[in-house]
Amino acid sequence: MAKNSLEVELTFPGSLKESPIFYYIVKNFEVIPNILEASFSTDMGWAIVKFEGEETELSRLFAYLRSQGVEISNR
Repeated sequence: MAKNSLEVELTFPGSLKESPIFYYIVKNFEVIPNILEASFSTDMGWAIVKFEGEETELSRLFAYLRSQGVEISNR
């Protein structure tokens, strides 16, 4: 299967501020994240990230992120 590349904007709730979310992504999903831009405050955070991986793995990743309260917007 061919690898897909998808650029998205992630909006994180403040409750995830101390969570090593990108470490978890790299360890548990067969995707390559490239953080293009990011900003975090005490209330929330956002990041523009380019993910590369198989479509099924990207779908699995996005389902996980949504389950953690992360909003995902296509760019």
